[in-house]
Amino acid sequence: MPSALYAMARELITEQVSHKLIFDRDAFIASRKPQLQMALRARSELDLHADDDVMFVGHAAFKEYFADPEEGYFVKSPKSFLGASGLRPEFVGFFEDIVTAMMQTIKHRAEVSAGDTLTQTVIGRPVNFQGLNSEQSNRQALSILETAARRSGFKDIEFQYEPIAAGLSFERQLTEDKTVLVVDIGGGTSDCAMVRMGPDHIQKADRAADFLAHTGERVGGNDLDIRLATESLMPLFGMNAALKSGKPMPTKTFIDAVSTNDVSALTRFSSLETGLYLEQLQRDCAEPELIGRLLRLRKNKQNQQLVRHAEEAKISLSDAEITSVNLEFVEKSLSTDINRAELADAIERPLEKIIALMKEAKDQAGVSPDLIFVTGGSAKSPVITNAVENVFGEVPLFDGDHFGSVVSGLTEWAQRIYR
Repeated sequence: MPSALYAMARELITEQVSHKLIFDRDAFIASRKPQLQMALRARSELDLHADDDVMFVGHAAFKEYFADPEEGYFVKSPKSFLGASGLRPEFVGFFEDIVTAMMQTIKHRAEVSAGDTLTQTVIGRPVNFQGLNSEQSNRQALSILETAARRSGFKDIEFQYEPIAAGLSFERQLTEDKTVLVVDIGGGTSDCAMVRMGPDHIQKADRAADFLAHTGERVGGNDLDIRLATESLMPLFGMNAALKSGKPMPTKTFIDAVSTNDVSALTRFSSLETGLYLEQLQRDCAEPELIGRLLRLRKNKQNQQLVRHAEEAKISLSDAEITSVNLEFVEKSLSTDINRAELADAIERPLEKIIALMKEAKDQAGVSPDLIFVTGGSAKSPVITNAVENVFGEVPLFDGDHFGSVVSGLTEWAQRIYR
């Protein structure tokens, strides 16, 4: 299930959370009174009835957003924002509501499947939610996650590092003891752990001594998608176009347009000031029709959709040397081809950060890995696996269930601690 949420109006997220709260509902409603009043106003303005679906999670969120990007509120990979520095209390509260809404949905689906009420959970967490002020960032993000879990009805809540969870899943395959470098490339973060694994370790009640090192940073699949959108798609919207003055085209606004994991960038791109700036830029550009496309993209709020197409191109290039990106949602007959070499060039900088995390984990542990296990959605790309092999040479490289390894390991950890 993709980590995405769409609501007909932003305040309706808070409203939906309040309807499903398990405990402390009165206190929550009191703390969210302005938002709930705005939700009532939104229902009236949108002519929504009490039984209308107003919030969607996962694939349904993308479907609703693509059908009507100009309206509603869409968020992808909210975990990327949870550790952001300098958040005002109202933003922290709103992120709590987004995460609670998603947890409530997941918990309900799991309970329907299990035929039972669930009160215990293990939540995967990156090593660091943010690179800057990591300790403060981690405390903030974990507090948001724990608050959301309790509001969803979980009583026992534990956290486990995602690369360690992925390693626990992989360990079942080992027939002899190995020192394994686990690399988990998630949507918003990448994490590495150096772990002793194998038959002599798997049954230990306390694995603390087996975890030799762990590193992590807020760089992941979303960053790769954004870089690919910037380098391969934004030129269609005027980036790199010539100005009539002969000066180079400023790139900041083009980067803001696709920086879908950066609240500040999205706010700047949506501002009135940026709209006026782009209108002037269109007059100054030697190819004004390209800036016109960007203005339409901005007006129709299709920048998330553009990055989604970059993500789909990245996925396609895992199996093909070249792929075509259809952008007719912006303009009839608009499309472009992207090849694997262009992908490699576009993601070079974030990929360097991921490789640096791997090297740091090796240095922290003071030993070299016997093998490397790579997981996470983006880990399927040959561009990434080739980069890893180029750095670590002859060390055998394995990949697993790109989307299920972490969850499988978290499940195994839950079985151990909740017996």
